[in-house]
Amino acid sequence: MTTGAFTGHLPGDRAYRRLLVGLFFAGVATFAQLYAPQAVLPFLSIEFSVAPATAALAVSASTLALAVTVIPWSAVADRIGRVPAMAIGMVAATVCSLLAPFSPDLTTLLVLRLLEGVGLGAVPAVALAYLNEEIDAGHAAAAAGSYIAGTTVGGLVGRLVSGIVADLAGWRPGGVAVAAVCVASAVLFLMLVPRARGFVPLHRRAEPVGSLLHRLAVNLRSRRQLALYAQGFLLMGAFVALYNYLGFALVQPPFSIPLAVVSLLFLAYLAGTVASPLAGTLAARHGRLRVLLVASAAMAAGAALTLVPTIVVVLVGLVLFTAGFFAAHAVASGWAPAVSSPDTRAQASALYYLGYYAGSSLFGWMLGLVFAGAGWVGVGVAVVVLVVLAMACAAFGLRGSPAVAR
Repeated sequence: MTTGAFTGHLPGDRAYRRLLVGLFFAGVATFAQLYAPQAVLPFLSIEFSVAPATAALAVSASTLALAVTVIPWSAVADRIGRVPAMAIGMVAATVCSLLAPFSPDLTTLLVLRLLEGVGLGAVPAVALAYLNEEIDAGHAAAAAGSYIAGTTVGGLVGRLVSGIVADLAGWRPGGVAVAAVCVASAVLFLMLVPRARGFVPLHRRAEPVGSLLHRLAVNLRSRRQLALYAQGFLLMGAFVALYNYLGFALVQPPFSIPLAVVSLLFLAYLAGTVASPLAGTLAARHGRLRVLLVASAAMAAGAALTLVPTIVVVLVGLVLFTAGFFAAHAVASGWAPAVSSPDTRAQASALYYLGYYAGSSLFGWMLGLVFAGAGWVGVGVAVVVLVVLAMACAAFGLRGSPAVAR
C-alpha cells in the first residue's frame, strides 16, 4: 500500500539495491536451515534406524509448521510491519536451528524442527508483500525473481554445508555449521533492508479493512488465486519429493555413488539461481502464464530424464528440473500478491505459501511410501504427474489474465 507520492523504489536507487540484497540474505537465512536436513537424510536414517520416509519427517516437520503459520504471520505483519515480523521469526528459528544438532533422539529433533518452521513462516509469509509495496509496480516481477534467487542460494548453501561437513564429521557438526551461516545472513538482512515507506499499519489506514477471515476469503474466491495456490502445492510437492529420494536412489545400485558425492548434486540449485531472475524478466516482457507453462514443461521433462539409468542423463535432468521449478515458482509466487488488492496482499502471499509448504510436507513424505513400494521409477512418474496437474490448473485457472506482468 502506498502513502503520499511514494510509488515504489526504482532500479538504480540505493534503497532498491539495499532492499533486494537484504531480501537475498533473508532468503539465505530462511532456506539454508529449512532444507539443510535434506542432504543428510541417509545419515539420519542410519543413526536413528528408521525408514527413508520417517527420516524425511526432519524436513516435513518444518515445512508443515511453516505452512500452518504463514497466515498468522501475515496478520502479525499487517499490524507491526513487514520487517519487524520477519526479524522476529528469523531470530526465533535460528535459535532452534542451533539447538537441533544436539538432539538426543529423533523425537527431540522433530520437535525442534517443528518450532523452527514456526519461526521461519514469517519470511515467506510477508517478504513478497513487502517487496510489492516497496518496489515500483513495473519492476516488481523482476525484483521477485531476484528474491527467489536468494532462496535458491540459501537452499544450496544449507544442503552443501550440512552434507559436506556431515561426511567429514557427522550430521550434528553439519547442522551447527548451517546455523552459523544463518546467523550471519540474518544479521546482514537487518543491517541492509531499508525502512518501509509503502506500508501502513491496519489501525492507521484511512478506509476500514475487513477482518483476517474476510481478507482470506477475498483471495479464496478468486479463480486466479486458487490456480496460483495450486502451482505452489503441486510443483513444490514434486520438487521436494524428487530431492528427498533421489539421494537414496543414487547410493543404491546401479549407481552406488558415495554419500559425499551425492551431496554435490545440490549444486544443481545454481540453475535455479540463474533461472529465477530470468523468469521474472521474461514474464514482464512476454507474460506470466506463458513463462509459467514453459517452466513447468521443463520440470516435467527433467523429471522424466532422471528415470534413465545413466548418471550423466540423470544430472542433466536434475539441472533442467531445478531450473524449471525455480522459474515457475518465481512467476507464481510474485503473481499472487501482485494481482491482489493492497489490503489483502499479505494474505494472498501467505495463502500461496500455505499451499507451497503443504505440498512440500504432504508429497515429501507420501512419495517416500511410493519409493519404498515402487522404487525411483515410481517416484519419478509421480513427480511428472504432479507437474502435469499443475500445468492443467494454470491453463484453466489463469487464462484471460493480463498478458504482461504488472
